[in-house]
Amino acid sequence: MENLVIEKAKATPRIAFDATTGVLEMEGDSYPENAMHFYQPVLEWLSRFLSSSSTPVTFNFRLDYFNTSSSKCIITILEMVENAVKSGRTVTMNWHYYEDDDDMKEHGEEFAEDFSIPFKFVAIPS
Repeated sequence: MENLVIEKAKATPRIAFDATTGVLEMEGDSYPENAMHFYQPVLEWLSRFLSSSSTPVTFNFRLDYFNTSSSKCIITILEMVENAVKSGRTVTMNWHYYEDDDDMKEHGEEFAEDFSIPFKFVAIPS
């Protein structure tokens, strides 16, 4: 399976999903005009990866900001990952946030409450 790499743009995050290592990374801002259009290939790749591989997953979220429509896509990603966890997949979810960004930390904490995924919170020095 090919890796998925989408370079960061002004309103979209860098996506770097490595099928060999199972390291999946999202980094930057996410407020595209059409979030579903941007995230559709990400969701399709993730679906194929989770159904065709048993590689343990390390998911690194390093988002600085995301809007409401992006949050819906992130929720879909987390639902897919949660289903993989429930099926026995080993997943580490690293939620990175700047130590002075209470909002981003709280978003991660809310997601951790809503999903049966083991979250680790990683504070980045400001």
